[in-house]
Amino acid sequence: MNVAAFIEYLNKTKRLQIDASYYAKIEKWRQWWQGYVPSVHNIKITREDGEHKRRRASLRMPKRVCEDWANLLLNDKTTFQIGDAATAAYLLGSDEQQTGGLLRQLHFWENANKLVEQAYWSGTGAFVMSVENLTVDASGNALPSPQGRIRLDYDPACCILPISVERGIVTEAAFVSECLIDGRPCAYLQTHTVRDGSRTITNEWFEIGQGQDGAPVFTPRKAPVGTVTELQPEGSPPWFSLFSPAAEKNIDGGTGLGMAVFAEALDAAQGVDLAFDNYRQDLYLGGKKIFYDRSLCKVVIGADGQPHYIPPDDMSAQQFFSLPGKEASLDAAPEWHEYNPDLRTEDNHRAVQDMLDLFSFKCGLGCHRYSFELGKVATATEYTGSRQDLVQSANKNQIPIETALIGILRAILWAAKNLLGAPVDPETSISVNWDDSYIVSEQERTNQLREDAIAGLVPRCRYLAARYGL
Repeated sequence: MNVAAFIEYLNKTKRLQIDASYYAKIEKWRQWWQGYVPSVHNIKITREDGEHKRRRASLRMPKRVCEDWANLLLNDKTTFQIGDAATAAYLLGSDEQQTGGLLRQLHFWENANKLVEQAYWSGTGAFVMSVENLTVDASGNALPSPQGRIRLDYDPACCILPISVERGIVTEAAFVSECLIDGRPCAYLQTHTVRDGSRTITNEWFEIGQGQDGAPVFTPRKAPVGTVTELQPEGSPPWFSLFSPAAEKNIDGGTGLGMAVFAEALDAAQGVDLAFDNYRQDLYLGGKKIFYDRSLCKVVIGADGQPHYIPPDDMSAQQFFSLPGKEASLDAAPEWHEYNPDLRTEDNHRAVQDMLDLFSFKCGLGCHRYSFELGKVATATEYTGSRQDLVQSANKNQIPIETALIGILRAILWAAKNLLGAPVDPETSISVNWDDSYIVSEQERTNQLREDAIAGLVPRCRYLAARYGL
């Protein structure tokens, strides 16, 4: 959906002043994340028969960086520490691995991991809560609804429209997404506002058409059956929670939104693709070539009455090129000449590696995150040259994500207690236990714990629990 056009529509109809131009930058980041930027990856070639296009090869490193950041920050080793036992059981289940409870039903961890990746290419991610089968009175007040079900949406920056921002915190926002209703493309707008301390959530739907000039046209439509247009959850915390990469944004506009983790590394990303494309082209053009005289060819008269020359080896016809005559061959005398182009593998490898090092450094992953040596990739626990850069960046990026996670859990617990009647405590202590295996590998940690247990520094059950999951 053309989000910029929808924002312009909202600015006109609702008298808002949302900066639509910033979403053009988000679209550019999305193109880099997908691995195809027309202005960078389309190459024009002029030949005798006209202009042709070739697509520059891409390693798609922006997506890989976002995936790696998501895997470092939110993975299967990340857990919650919740003070109240009943609340912990409701959210996480009763086992040690936290594989039950409401979060498992919501597929929370896998979706949260994907949201981190989306936030790191788009600049911002949002957890947005809603409740299905909710009972609402005529005034829009939410009533206790034991039959209700909590749901979560995970939105990137292109779906987030900040309305009010106070001290860098988004307090009011709208979330837009594209959907199909009765087979027609529609836009769904959910708006969260606060007036005099009272929180209001409104739901609106718009049909997406096309004007005579090809521009999208948005027409309000009725709410689908079973949905409410306005909801007032009295006394609740925000039903949404936002986070962005921790780097301070140095781009004008987009108040309340962040910037992609690779926004400062686009030149390096282009350098990676240039080096990789050159490497690929050298391999493509590096096949053996044999220049020969036409007298070596078999001559066949075609249907057009013109002679056609068939190379001696028709299985490798692309390796043969006709020379005008013996005197014009490369070294004059021979009737054929073998030529083996230099693949320049070492130079190309160094160029690709240098660009990868620069790109990794600019994205906060350290200088040698992607090191291709001896046919294998060095992982975060195998290099030491710039691990400290990664540790500092990861610790810094955990802060906004932890704030967002705790914020959405507070909203879930409020809804669970006040709307669904669940035996939970919304004010219980909540903390996030991060996976730090990018600093010390699991094997190193387990070996150290084993030595400490043998030395009597910690109980042996601590080692058994860590080693065997007891």
